Amino acid sequence: MLDIVLLPGEYAVCRLTGDSALPPTLTGGLREGDVVTVSWTADGISVICPADRAPEQAAVETAWRCLRVAGPLDLAVSGTLAALVDPMAAARVSVVAFSTYDTDYLLVPAVRLGEAVTALERAGHRVLA
Repeated sequence: MLDIVLLPGEYAVCRLTGDSALPPTLTGGLREGDVVTVSWTADGISVICPADRAPEQAAVETAWRCLRVAGPLDLAVSGTLAALVDPMAAARVSVVAFSTYDTDYLLVPAVRLGEAVTALERAGHRVLA
């Protein structure tokens, strides 16, 4: 069983061109509980952030809710993401997953949050608001 925390507010999944600079809205002044993650590839820059911090010049998909596994988690532990994603797949809830050094995160569509929470709870996890 995992304890999972529902973060406040909506999140956005964004795409910037590879030559973009990260705007100051992403790099400073995070509020308690906020998370921002940035990934660079040859195809561009992907950003996950609170919706109100989404870069203006980015292609943006909004209305996601963010769930954080209460951590920190030991990096040697395996199967954590599978324990979260498998119930979502069974409930047909889309997921965007990412990890930090300390824990794992899931984004689920805001309109499917109730179904996502139900699926996680049925799988034996506890979702905390």
